[in-house]
Amino acid sequence: MSEHHNISVLEKVNYPSDLKNLSIEELETLCSDLRNFIIDQLCNNPGHFGSSLGTVELTVALHYVYNTPYDRIVWDVGHQAYSHKILTGRKDKFHTNRQFGGLAGFPNPTESEYDAFIAGHASNSISAALGMAVASELKHENRHVVAVIGDGSMTGGLAYEALNNANSQPNDILIILNDNDMAIDDNVGGIREYLVKMTTSPTYNRVRNDVYQKFKKGNLITEKGKNFILRFNNSLKSLLTKQQNLFEGFNIRYFGPVDGHDLRGLIRILQNIKDLKGPKMLHIHTVKGKGFKPAEISATVWHAPGKFDKETGVRIVAKSKDQPQLYQDVFGHTLVELAEKDTRIVGITPAMPTGSSMTYMMKEFPDRSFDVGIAEAHSVTYSAGLAKEGLIPFCNVYSSFMQRAYDQVIHDVALQKLHVIMCLDRAGLVGEDGPTHHGAFDLAYMRCVPNLTIASPYNEHYLRHLMYTAAYGNEGPFVIRYPRGQGELLDWECPMQKIEIGKGRKLKDGKNLAVLSIGPIGNTASKAIAELEIQGFSIAHYDMIFLKPIDTALLKEVAENYDNIMTIENGVVNGGLGSAVLENFAENNIQNIKVTRVGLPDEFVTHGAVKELNKFCGIDVPGLVRRMQAVLVGSSVTEQAKITN
Repeated sequence: MSEHHNISVLEKVNYPSDLKNLSIEELETLCSDLRNFIIDQLCNNPGHFGSSLGTVELTVALHYVYNTPYDRIVWDVGHQAYSHKILTGRKDKFHTNRQFGGLAGFPNPTESEYDAFIAGHASNSISAALGMAVASELKHENRHVVAVIGDGSMTGGLAYEALNNANSQPNDILIILNDNDMAIDDNVGGIREYLVKMTTSPTYNRVRNDVYQKFKKGNLITEKGKNFILRFNNSLKSLLTKQQNLFEGFNIRYFGPVDGHDLRGLIRILQNIKDLKGPKMLHIHTVKGKGFKPAEISATVWHAPGKFDKETGVRIVAKSKDQPQLYQDVFGHTLVELAEKDTRIVGITPAMPTGSSMTYMMKEFPDRSFDVGIAEAHSVTYSAGLAKEGLIPFCNVYSSFMQRAYDQVIHDVALQKLHVIMCLDRAGLVGEDGPTHHGAFDLAYMRCVPNLTIASPYNEHYLRHLMYTAAYGNEGPFVIRYPRGQGELLDWECPMQKIEIGKGRKLKDGKNLAVLSIGPIGNTASKAIAELEIQGFSIAHYDMIFLKPIDTALLKEVAENYDNIMTIENGVVNGGLGSAVLENFAENNIQNIKVTRVGLPDEFVTHGAVKELNKFCGIDVPGLVRRMQAVLVGSSVTEQAKITN
């Protein structure tokens, strides 16, 4: 599927400075080398595939024209930046990409000075780059700043806030809009249609230049007159092209669209506009997966395809026979079941229909399923509007992305007690995407919000029960969090039933220690308990199910019968289940009980396989065994807090 040749030019390039001495022919060969290198690497070490193949020429052109790292390149949606990593001193380490202890899958300034800003969540590049460009002006530095935004990031509201602010201070920012019609799934909404149809006019460019030269000769262009000239240019372009330009409406000079795979053209254009004053936008059009036919044809599948055969283009998918379903698929199928019986059920997702398995709902009920684009805040308030009019919206947002909609959860949902069911996929540690994607904080940041019910299922059956309970056993906002990956049960299908809100359950009795867990990590705790009971210990285990309202009767029972309690959660220790238990005991003057809190540490956990990260955080079976042993034999651990007089 890929052309094979010796990677001759790439072998000579270790840093962007090496590009400066290459001919244009060698640079074009370098682009081919980069594509083959990425294909060779990712067929065995999976990563974000299609996006980085689409930005090869752009990356080479940027590092050829600009003086990086002094000049700043801010990537939006960092999985576009693999070529950037390879060209900036990390080629020999690229085989460790996304692996524990290896290179991060996204740009990270702590990894390289060439990485100007972290780019894990979409739509932040223009804001960050604008700040850098204004800082350069204030410090009188001759520094160029480029923001590369694409892969659907222009549907995010933060990008438009930055565009609106771009003329607030003197700056020379260049915004490159990498338009490939895609995010992970197809882009949606009016902006997508606008970008696809936008054109430029040769007549406009000729007339504009003539008018500019006449104004210049007549000394009519002054510092105060620049905005007038820009607005005149915009009006002229609209007149000649019969099309209003959205970006020039923000008083941003617009160039394009141009072919993002024409290296010579990109270099020429970047050189021509490099030193133009004021904010500028270059609109390029690229193909996601460029150079690898299967990825060009099926961009969604090849966004992050896993291992594949680079010769045939066949993905190597592990056989799933007799394996539990993914939690996301259980959610998707269950949502369809609910929707079949109730026309009020609707589904909403911000640009993740495949990842959240909202695709099942979209197939069966396309008129009741909504992909709103990369717009998490909008997805929540949109759901609130649907709920206000009597529908029952299931708003599915990845846990780490829900952080971007926190104000909307509080102001637009919780404050008004609206019946919005927020399903947080990818809760807990998610693996190779690392700290920007771990769903570490939702239990803590949701728990303090009034009117919310917060729950996490022990297994797939309880996910179904909670979805049913959220729809029919509750009238206010409801949060359900569940992890990435496979569940626990082969027979995940079961009759759905309401469960009592705020009530946990005892899984087993014991004498020496009481373990309180929430969510699927309770299954890991059960395995650890089984190992310790072989050693003669007697350990009780409670599945809390609900973080809010917490089961106060269960806590009272535990406090009356155990001196040692351990809480276990797949979220940050500070503010989650353990904190809720300690607060309950303090409020009820329950004393002389040792509470050991186990969860994610007070730090941003690195990237790596989930199994490795669980071990790193001490929440795998051996880690939990060690922690329980430490309590059972009277040893102290750092998470331990003893309530005394």
